Amino acid sequence: MAGPSLRPHVHWAQRHRELYLRVELSDVQNPDISIADNVLRFRAQGHGAKGDNIYEFEIEFLEPVEPKPVCRVTQRQLNITVQKKESNWWERLTKQEKRPLFLAPDFDRWLDESDAEMELKEKEEEKINKMKIESRVPKDPFRHLKKGYLVMYNLVQFLGFSWIFVNMTVRLFILGKDSFYDTFHTIADMMYFCQTLALMEIMNSLIGLVRSPLLPAVVQIFGRNFILFVVLGSLEEMQSKPVVFFIFYLWSIIELFRYPYYMLSCVGIDWKPLTWLRYTAWIPLYPLGGLAEAVCIIQSIPIFSETGKFSLGLPNPLNVTIQFSFLLQMYLIVLFLGMFVNFRHLYKQRKQHLGPKKRKMK
Repeated sequence: MAGPSLRPHVHWAQRHRELYLRVELSDVQNPDISIADNVLRFRAQGHGAKGDNIYEFEIEFLEPVEPKPVCRVTQRQLNITVQKKESNWWERLTKQEKRPLFLAPDFDRWLDESDAEMELKEKEEEKINKMKIESRVPKDPFRHLKKGYLVMYNLVQFLGFSWIFVNMTVRLFILGKDSFYDTFHTIADMMYFCQTLALMEIMNSLIGLVRSPLLPAVVQIFGRNFILFVVLGSLEEMQSKPVVFFIFYLWSIIELFRYPYYMLSCVGIDWKPLTWLRYTAWIPLYPLGGLAEAVCIIQSIPIFSETGKFSLGLPNPLNVTIQFSFLLQMYLIVLFLGMFVNFRHLYKQRKQHLGPKKRKMK
C-alpha cells in the first residue's frame, strides 16, 4: 500500500489580476502542472524538505481563474503565476476556510489590498505617461530610409571583408607561406574599396545616423587608411612583405563579427552568440592588429629614409629637410595612443552589453 504523498512548502501572494505561488523545491524535474475545474494540481520530482522525492499538492481556488498557469523553474524553486478571471482582491487563496498546512503567505511579495491598488495605479500611470511621451516625440519620416541605408552599408562591408577572408584562407591552404608575399597584389583592390567605404562611418556618426562616438571611428579608420594608402600603397618594397598578410587577415576577421552585428542591430535582432563574439573577439585581435601595423611602420622607416619619399625640404636659408621617416617614428606613438582609445571604448561597450545587469532596488 502506497504511503501518503509528500507535499512541498508553498508560499503565495496576490495582486488584483494575478496569483503567485512559490514552490520550495530545488532541482525540479518533469513538473506536471494543470488547472481543471478551478483546481490546480501539481506533481514534480525535486529536492524538498523530505529530500529528493516526488512531491504533489492540490489547491482549489476561492474564485474562478484562467486554466493556463505560467511556470518558471529556477535552480532553487519553482514559480507559478495564475491569472484571475476577474480583477478583484481575494480574502484568501483557497475555497476551504482552513488554510492547508503546506501553504503560507509569501512575505517577499506580500502586499495589502491598498498597497496593491496603489501599485496598480502607479503602473497604469506609468503606462499612460509613456504613451504621452511617445506621442509627443515626432516620428522621423526618413527612419525607414535611414535603416535601409545602414543595413545595406553593413551588408556590403560584410560581403567585402568576407571575400577578403575567404580568398586569403583558401590561398593560405593551397600555397602555404608563398601566399604571404603576394597578398597585396591579390587583395589590395577589395581592401581599397572597403576601407574607402569605411569613411562613411565617420559621416554616419557626424550627422547622427548612429550613436557611436566619433573619436574611436576616426582613430581606427584613419589609422588603417594611413597604413593602406600611404605606407603600403606608395612603397612597392613593402607590398611583398609577409606583414601585409597578417594586417589584412586580422582586419578582415574583426569585421566578420562587427558588420553582421551592426546589420542585425539595425533591424532589432540581438543574437547572443554574435553579440558575445563582437565584444570578445577584439581582445586578442586588436592587439595583434596593432602589433602588425607597428611592425609594418618599423619596416618602412628605412625605405622612406633611403628614398626620401614624402620628405619636406624647407627653403633656404634654413636648408632643413623634415624626413618622413621621422614623422613615422612619431606616428608609432600616436598608433599606440589610438589603440588605448579604442581599447577603452571597446571595454566600456563590452561591460555594457555583456556585464551583469543592474537590478532595480524597490
